[in-house]
Order: sequence, then structure tokens, then C-alpha cells
Amino acid sequence: MSKVIFHIDLNAFFASAELLRNSGLEGQPIVVGGLSKRSVVCTASYEARKYGVHSAMPLFQALSLCPELVVLKGDHKWYEECSKQFLDYIKTYTPLIEVASIDECYIDVSELIKKYKRPLDLAWEIQNGLKEKLRLPCSIGVAPNKFLAKMASDMRKPLGITVLRKQEIASKLWPLPISDMYGIGKKTVPMLKQNGIDTIGDMANPNNEKIIYEVLGNQGPKAIQNARGQGSDELVYSTTLQSISQSTTINHDVEDYSEMKNILRVLAKSLSERAKKNQVKGKLISISIRYFDFRNVVRSININDYSNDFMTIFEQAMFLFDNNYEEIPIRHLGIGLGSLSSASQDIQQLNLFKVDKEPEINVLDELNKGVLGNKLLYASDLLNKTDES
Repeated sequence: MSKVIFHIDLNAFFASAELLRNSGLEGQPIVVGGLSKRSVVCTASYEARKYGVHSAMPLFQALSLCPELVVLKGDHKWYEECSKQFLDYIKTYTPLIEVASIDECYIDVSELIKKYKRPLDLAWEIQNGLKEKLRLPCSIGVAPNKFLAKMASDMRKPLGITVLRKQEIASKLWPLPISDMYGIGKKTVPMLKQNGIDTIGDMANPNNEKIIYEVLGNQGPKAIQNARGQGSDELVYSTTLQSISQSTTINHDVEDYSEMKNILRVLAKSLSERAKKNQVKGKLISISIRYFDFRNVVRSININDYSNDFMTIFEQAMFLFDNNYEEIPIRHLGIGLGSLSSASQDIQQLNLFKVDKEPEINVLDELNKGVLGNKLLYASDLLNKTDES
């Protein structure tokens, strides 16, 4: 029997969080971001979006579109508190939660939903509760797997509840442009279009498999499975994962892609060496990105076999980065290796709630030791290490 997965996505989260502190802003066009001329919009309220303002837009352009725009500086501590309230509320329904980012999560309601006379009553109850009790509007996607649930939640915003059944994929999902497909990054879209992959239906078409493999490499099979509605319905419960990670906070906002790639290479190298030293391998690779406005994004991917290989970690981390980076300044990057197994055994009994503490890594030292080669030493003055916050 198919599972029932909800994807719950808070609408214009940062703007909604600001309204909690100042109800006088209700109904006004609001953006959250930096206050300098070089700043970009992090989140735009739906009132601002009516003027054409959207996230990642330069602030000066947003102000030209809407001179009455209210610009607020981001307050990540407050957003984290609101996010905690959001997740705590969801936990009153089920512990089966996969946190996707600060403002979204997946929950497995396969059993819980049976208690309701009408299946969508549960989705409505959660949505209404978040709005009435926490004043946080959300959209909910309902589907048999995570990918379809994510796509469904994006189909109707704000305050939408959308069901996407497998038999509806051809009519609801396949006509969408390939740029709307979750997991396909901005840099990948033009390459797919150049090869005739214009819609999600084209991604699902068996006749295009060879082309897709050439463009996406080893991520091609997963993308094709998602497009055909055959994605994973297994949630990753972070509280039960044993993991190790490496991260670094950058002295100033980094905008150059090559510098970001160099940083991820150093982190992947260090993480691989650490995993080998501890004689562990993992099947879950994750990245964390913190933008200039302190907004965090965490993404993960399951690989086929347990590994602690540097190139495997680096390539998967870059895939996640390329498909989720919003092309705005970054101040922090991290890579994690989870679902660990002993390198000397097929299976290791995991210790509930155990997380291996992240050691200090000085990226400057790693660069100077030649991990990346002399040609990359120009990046060495950009980095230092601080604890994950």
C-alpha cells in the first residue's frame, strides 16, 4: 500500500515571521534582506510579489518596481525561534518528521490519516492550526512520495492544499517546464533545454534517457524516477542518524562560484580523511548553506553504497550545491556524512541521538598544505573556522 507523505511549506516565512513582531506591517509590501545597495531580496511578501518583486532580486530593482516597499533586515535568531515553534507544533501530530529547511518539512501520515473521516481533514487541520495558533501560513502537498509532495505544495500558494496522485502525474506534473522540477538547478536547466528536455514529461520519456544520462551523469536515474512518480517515500529522521560533518564560516560574503567550489573541495577532503580515520562509511551526504542574510538551507542525498571516498563525497556535495544554490552571497558552507556504518562491518548498530562532534578544521591550513594545489592559494585569506551554530 502506498504511503501518504505531506510536504509542509511555510509561505513567505521570513516576512510572516516579521508580521508576528509587528502586526502594523500587515497588508504592506515587505521584503527581508540586507539594507545596502548591493543587497538582494531574501523573501518577498505576497503583497510585494504583486509588483513583480521576488527573492534573489537586487534590492535597487525591487525598490524601482515598488517604491513603497518596506525593507527589513533579517533576524535569523528570531526566524529560528519561529521555526522551532513550527516544528514543535508538527510534532504534536507525529514524530515522523524530516526537516528539509528552516521553513519546510516532510511528515509520514500513512497511519495517522486513517483516524480522519476524510483524508484531507488532517491537512486542513494542520494548516488551520499553524495559521490560527502561530500565525504562520503554509501550503501542503499530499502525495505517495517526497518528490511528488514537494511538487504538489508548490502548485498552490499561499494557503494551498494540493493532492498529487500517481494517476494524475501525466495531467498535472508532466506539462510543467523543466525549470519547475525540484532538484534541477538553474545551471542544469539550459543544458537540458539545449537537448530537447523542455518539460518534466520530457524527463519522464523513455526515449530521452540517453540524453538525460549524458547531461546529469549518475543523477540521471534519480531524476527520471522522480519525473515518473517513482521517487523515494523514505523519510530521513535526523534525530536517529549518526553523522560526522565539516563546516567553515567565511570572513566575508563570498559571491564567486569557483571560491565556493574550492571551499567545498577542502571540506570534502577533510571529511573523507576523518571518516577513514574513524573507520566509518556513510550512505547519506548532505550540505549546509548559510547565506549573507543568515538564512540556512540544508539538503541531502542518499547514495547507492556506503562510502568515505573523497571524490564521491565531493561530487555529491557539488551536485546538491549546484541544484540548490540561489546565486546570492554565502557566509558559511558545510558537508555532512550520515547513515554511518563501520568500514569493517556490513552493518553497525546505530546509537540513538548520537552525533559525532565536529572537530576544528582550519581551511587556511588545508589550503596551504597543498590539498587543492598552489593555484588555489588565493582563497586562503578568505576563510576561518568557527563552530556550527
